[in-house]
Amino acid sequence: MLTALDTGVSALDQFQQDINVIANNIANVNTVGFKSADVSFEDTLSETLGSNAAGSMQVGTGVMTASITNDFSTPGAITSTGVQSNLAVNGNGFFVVKDPTSGNTYVTQDGDFSIDNNGYLVTSSGMRVQGSGGDIQFPVTATSPSMTGYTIASSGVITVNMSDGTTAAPTGGSLVLQNFTNPDQLVKVGGNLYSATAAAGGLAAPVAPGTSGTGSIVSGSLEMSNVDLAGQLTDLITAQRAYEANAKIISTSDEILQDIVNLKR
Repeated sequence: MLTALDTGVSALDQFQQDINVIANNIANVNTVGFKSADVSFEDTLSETLGSNAAGSMQVGTGVMTASITNDFSTPGAITSTGVQSNLAVNGNGFFVVKDPTSGNTYVTQDGDFSIDNNGYLVTSSGMRVQGSGGDIQFPVTATSPSMTGYTIASSGVITVNMSDGTTAAPTGGSLVLQNFTNPDQLVKVGGNLYSATAAAGGLAAPVAPGTSGTGSIVSGSLEMSNVDLAGQLTDLITAQRAYEANAKIISTSDEILQDIVNLKR
């Protein structure tokens, strides 16, 4: 069997994976808080044919995927929405949200939040945004006095305006952020959410925005995807050409094997 045949097959597998990642990046070009992913390759074990005065003579046996990493170092553009409950982090940091059914906690950079009928600040999927004292809940139920509005400061402090002219804080306190030394180790769980692992190096506990390396809160705005569409299309062309070239290696190897078979005729 020609080594080139196996080498070409391995390349087709890996460049297909590369194209899959690029396709996912392009599909999420308008996804709030999405971070672009990138594929890195490495060579596989080489076959040693012998040695000479210059050293060992080796022939590579193909390629494999070394890593698929998300680009957390490049922020997406912060875009004003005019919706006060929409929040963006100007700098590092992740919002902390909790599933009210399972109690599982996740982090996200998608700040497309709203206030539900029970006054909880929630994600689009109903996850409850966490504050310094737990679930953030506004006083929207029928009471005297009632809530007339609210503001969210860059420090995460939430001030609720009441109908009698007083101010109050929501249940759950101020917004908090989590930060990680190695965010590439976060695990995507869908819905723009990540599950934290020990390897991600999170803070011992979420902190107030603007502390422990976290950024400030921008109310009425969202952080958009950091996908560079022009760059992704260029990468797609490169991956496509590499795929075609390796397909040619396979067809050439097939022709050589056919010639070998024909020698017996």
